[in-house]
Amino acid sequence: MPIEIKMPALSPTMEEGTLAKWLVKPGDEIRSGDIMAEIETDKATMEFEAVDEGTLVSIAVEEGTENVSVGTVIAVLAEEGENADADAAAAAPTPAPAPSAPPLNDGPAATPTARKLAEASGIDLNTITGTGPNGKITKDDVEAAGGTSAPAPAPSPAPAPAAAPAASGDRIIASPLAKRIAEQKGIDLSTITGSGPNGRIVKADVGEAKPGAAPAAAASAPAPAPAPTPSVSPADGGAPYEEVKLNNVRKVIARRLTEAKQNIPHIYLTVDVRLDPLLKLRSQLNASLEADGVKLSVNDLIIKALARALQREPQCNVSFQGDVMHQYSRQDISVAVAAPSGLITPIITDAGNKGLAQISTEMKELAGKARDGKLQPHEYQGGTASLSNLGMFGTKQFDAVINPPQAMILAAGAGEQRPFVVDGALQVATVMSVTGSFDHRAIDGVDGAKLLDQFRSLIENPMGLVV
Repeated sequence: MPIEIKMPALSPTMEEGTLAKWLVKPGDEIRSGDIMAEIETDKATMEFEAVDEGTLVSIAVEEGTENVSVGTVIAVLAEEGENADADAAAAAPTPAPAPSAPPLNDGPAATPTARKLAEASGIDLNTITGTGPNGKITKDDVEAAGGTSAPAPAPSPAPAPAAAPAASGDRIIASPLAKRIAEQKGIDLSTITGSGPNGRIVKADVGEAKPGAAPAAAASAPAPAPAPTPSVSPADGGAPYEEVKLNNVRKVIARRLTEAKQNIPHIYLTVDVRLDPLLKLRSQLNASLEADGVKLSVNDLIIKALARALQREPQCNVSFQGDVMHQYSRQDISVAVAAPSGLITPIITDAGNKGLAQISTEMKELAGKARDGKLQPHEYQGGTASLSNLGMFGTKQFDAVINPPQAMILAAGAGEQRPFVVDGALQVATVMSVTGSFDHRAIDGVDGAKLLDQFRSLIENPMGLVV
C-alpha cells in the first residue's frame, strides 16, 4: 500500500515549517538515507532524509509552501512491486466542494500556535482567512488581524475563477498561495508573468495584477518580465524600497533579540588585551601542527581562553531561571557564525577540557555546516556562554546582545597597533578590545570583572591555554 511521507519535526520546538526545495521528483527510486527535500525550520534550513524505500508517486506539497504543519502529508511512495500509476491515482486528492463558512461551534482549522495567540489576543478565528495549506490559519494570519476581537465585516462572495485559456495546452505554474489569491480576486493566471523560479507565479505577482484582465495576446517569443518598480512609502520619507520577506530564521532572531533586550538587564564591561604573546604562540603552534593539517586561528584561541576563564570563575557560567539559577560544570561555548539565512551559534561543547587542535577542527566543521544550512539541532541548541568575534571585519569594539537563557556573551574586536604601556614603558603593541555583556540578575559586576581579568591574563600569558 502507498507510504505517506509526512512533514517531520526537525527540532523539539518545531510546529510548522517551509518546504524550501524538493531534491527528488515523481518517478524517482527512493532509498533509505536519500536526501528528499530541504526544509526551513525556525532555526535553520535542514535536509530531510528518507526513512522508507520505494518509488516516489506524487508530491502533495509544492516547494516554497510556507507554514506546513508537522504531520502534514507532503509526498507518497509506492513500495517495491506495487503499481506506481495505480497508487498515484489512489493518492491523487479528489476535488472538494467549495467550503462554506466554518461553523462557529467547531471553529476553523488553525495551527496550535495560531490558536494560542488568538486566545491570548481575544481574536475570533472565524473572522480570519487562513493562508496556510488547505486554508489553515497560521500565526502570521493572526498577527495580521491586528489584535482586535471585533468581528470583521462578512466577506463578499468570491467571483468564480476565470477559465484557463483554451488556446494553449501549457500548464500554468503558480504557488498554492498565488492560486488561492487569484481565485478569490477573480484573476486569470494566464494574464500574469511569473517572477519566481522558472517563471513560477508567486504571491507578489498576483498582488500586483488587476481582476478581470484580458488574456495577453500570444507572441512568437515570450516577452521579458519588466523590471520591478520600487515602491514608495510616505512613512519612509519617500525613499524607494522593495519588500524582502523574512525567512523563519530571521523571524526567530528578531523575536529572541527583542525579548533579550526587553527582559534582560544588560551590564557591559570592557578591557584592552595585548595580543602579541598570543600571536607569537599561535605561530609556533601552527608550525608544529602543519604536518597534521591543522591551522589555528586567533578565534580558536579566544574560544579556549573564554572557556578556561569560565573554569576559573564558575560563578559566571550560569543562567537565570526565575527563582533559581543553573550553575554549569561544563563550558559549552556558542560561537556566532554568519549564515545566508541569518546568524546562528554552533556550539563547541566542553571547550575548557578540549585541546586547541580539536577546537580548531570542530569549529571549521561547524562553521561550514552552518553556512550550508546543515547543522543538526544538537549542534546549535544549548550552550552556557557565547562568543561573537567581529575583529576580522575591522570592528574595534561593540556590545553584543545576550543569547537567552545564557547569562553572558563576549564581544571581541580587532587587534590593532596602539601605544601601550608594557613593563612601565610606552611601546607599540597589538591590542584587542573585548566587551562582556552580562545578565545583571545572575552575574554581579565584580564577578564579570573577575572573568574579564582572567580572560586577559590567559591571552597575555597564553601558555595557560596549552597546559
